[in-house]
Amino acid sequence: MYDAGPSYERQCVIRAACPATASHTASAARPAALSASERQDGDMGRQRERTGASTRASGPAPGFYPIDSGTAELIQDRDNADGYLLKINGAESSHIDLADPSRLEFEYMRWIASTIEHSLSAGEPLRMLHLGAAACSLARYFVSARPGSQHLAVDSDAELARRVREWFDLPKAPALRIRVGDARAVTESLPDAGFSVVVRDVFSGVVTPPTMMTAEFTREIRRVLRPGGLYLLNCGDAPDLKLSRVEAATVGSVFSSVAIVADPPMLKGRRRGNVIVVGRDAPIGGTGLTRELLGGAVPAQFWDDRRVREFTRGLQPLVDG
Repeated sequence: MYDAGPSYERQCVIRAACPATASHTASAARPAALSASERQDGDMGRQRERTGASTRASGPAPGFYPIDSGTAELIQDRDNADGYLLKINGAESSHIDLADPSRLEFEYMRWIASTIEHSLSAGEPLRMLHLGAAACSLARYFVSARPGSQHLAVDSDAELARRVREWFDLPKAPALRIRVGDARAVTESLPDAGFSVVVRDVFSGVVTPPTMMTAEFTREIRRVLRPGGLYLLNCGDAPDLKLSRVEAATVGSVFSSVAIVADPPMLKGRRRGNVIVVGRDAPIGGTGLTRELLGGAVPAQFWDDRRVREFTRGLQPLVDG
């Protein structure tokens, strides 16, 4: 994660009853989860899957644990003994199901996974860079979904990284490596064309550190991507969508194709929430992705390059300094 304060896996999420999946970023504060009805009032929530009780006999002990950036809390799901919510300094950070790596509980993580699956060749192993680690839910998902995949997850909190490996029995190297450090500095140290996917999900408080939003940083992302690779970032934004517009403009200044995924209330300016911005030097998604997103428990829209360029018309990319 970026070394600018706590930043946990995901900043804003949506809650509703649905089949789920889960994951987290390095350190990003997240507001309390809300119900589906509260979500219509313009707040951010978290979507939770309801499953039957598990027969798992053991797992990490729920409770509070000291970490480098403050305090981590583990909360066991009420209806699934294998499910755990990870909170950092009181903010929801990640969710993991010990028995089911395919379960991505946070809706925005499912949007990211769907975009990857519909944009890259089916079934091929991936090399993914996760800027934001925490419980490594997305990495764990793709280790299972695409055998042979290799993941590098970056987090600024060494004690948190140690604890999540202990708690969740995460895949070992080379399937999953966790590197402790500043996300931008680590990215700048990596060789060219080493990854097929980069996911940025880093927050300091309720915002992404500005140095990880600039055109210069985005060019570093493009440098470490293989030809045709995907860059996906999670933008936590207000109803005015100002941040999403400038983030998309910045990504669009570096990549030949840019896209946005978010739910309709968010894109209509009715609430705070997540906007996923995608960059690639090749087409992104397709009709299958659009159908899948619209058919989800929380339907999402896919804005293609033309729509996003209209959305960002006249905006200049963010730059260092």
